[in-house]
Amino acid sequence: MSLVDELKSAVTPRAALLVVGVFALQLLFITSYVGALHHPKPTDVPFGVVAPQRVSAQLVGQLEKLPGDPLDTRTVTDEAEAREQILNRDIDGALIVDPTGRTDTLLVASGGGTVLSSALETIFTKVEATQQRTVRTVDVAPASPEDFDGLSAFYLVVGWCVGGYICAAILAISAGSRPANRERAVIRLGVLALYSALGGLGGAIIVGPILNALPGSIAALWGLGTLVVFAVGAATLALQSVFGIVGIGLAILLIVVAGNPSAGGAFPLPMLPPFWKAIGPYLPPGAGTWAARSIAYFKGNDMTASMLVLSAWAVVGTAVTLVMSSLKPKSEESALAAEVGEVKA
Repeated sequence: MSLVDELKSAVTPRAALLVVGVFALQLLFITSYVGALHHPKPTDVPFGVVAPQRVSAQLVGQLEKLPGDPLDTRTVTDEAEAREQILNRDIDGALIVDPTGRTDTLLVASGGGTVLSSALETIFTKVEATQQRTVRTVDVAPASPEDFDGLSAFYLVVGWCVGGYICAAILAISAGSRPANRERAVIRLGVLALYSALGGLGGAIIVGPILNALPGSIAALWGLGTLVVFAVGAATLALQSVFGIVGIGLAILLIVVAGNPSAGGAFPLPMLPPFWKAIGPYLPPGAGTWAARSIAYFKGNDMTASMLVLSAWAVVGTAVTLVMSSLKPKSEESALAAEVGEVKA
């Protein structure tokens, strides 16, 4: 057998296409992570100003003109309202101007990301210095001492996402990526649901009682984790039911390549470039990270949008999986033949 014949035998056209796909996925991975994270800077950070009426408008105008547009500034009535808006995650910080002294107060929330809190402190140290004033920082929602840089929520969600698509991939690869009939699709979804509940609970216990990395309700984190794992797994099953084995790569593209760097984990959303900032909240890692931080540090506030996003992934993934399975051969013989043939291929 010639070398060319050996090559054709060893590397089938399908294998060659898969290798090309992996190569493209590798380049996209590098582009996405480096593109999103290589030059973080605050842009249009929702920010409140509490100041006497005579200086409020002038100060807001001054802050809006800072180079690079780091702040999206609005007037807030008083310090109590500013604190409430921060805990509701409507704003990421606020400046409380002291009209009788020369020291103002900067309110931040490191639980939403210590990098952003530090960036706000740096900005206002410089701004106040130009006015011969000083600033003291008060952390309204401080990150746990065991939660370095506020990353624990992000890594928790990443772990849940990894479990979701790997579980779905194993369920598919073990007996054909496309479920042969609706009954098998239901079984796969049922196994995924059980796995999701166990994975959600395990993650909540590890970051809570075992490591003390995150405060907040264990039950709430368990529920969130169950939904994250199932949403990612159901989406992976759906992609596999439509595209076959290539669906696993597409799931990695969505969750890992696009989702992780845009999740607001390493750098909160206001510090990401526009593209990643725009897509992050609509992908499971971003929605999960936002919700996990809300549970841990913000009394569970502002979770509705994130939970709806995760629920949509779960519902659509389940529906597509069931619909595609109903289009497959109904008889047991043809079902087994389809699955065995795909596995051998």
